Amino acid sequence: MDFKNLLAYQKAFNLAMSIFEISKSFPREETYSLTDQIRRSSRSVNANISDAYRKRRYPKHFINKLTDADGENSETNTWLDFSLECHYLSKEKYEELINQSLEVGKLINYMINNPSKSGVKTEN
Repeated sequence: MDFKNLLAYQKAFNLAMSIFEISKSFPREETYSLTDQIRRSSRSVNANISDAYRKRRYPKHFINKLTDADGENSETNTWLDFSLECHYLSKEKYEELINQSLEVGKLINYMINNPSKSGVKTEN
């Protein structure tokens, strides 16, 4: 199995692309702050999931990288909060993106709590 087949990866990728598209409409003065930060954190979720998958031989490394992915997903939530409060997102779009992010977080946490179901060899 390839990491791109992981549901968490696919949903995180879709979220990152949605954020990329919506952030194109953010004001120019946000280019090197909010726009850059939200794009980086949302993309980093995928990078950490793929890294975790490649380290699945080592359960502690796998969980560590997934914990990083979960942290980046939480950071993305924070940037979405700022985007809403700055009126760069409608309430409806904010709720849609937050719900996607919450789903990604649940999938990541499932993988953290059930590493053997993600191809990690756990000791018995």
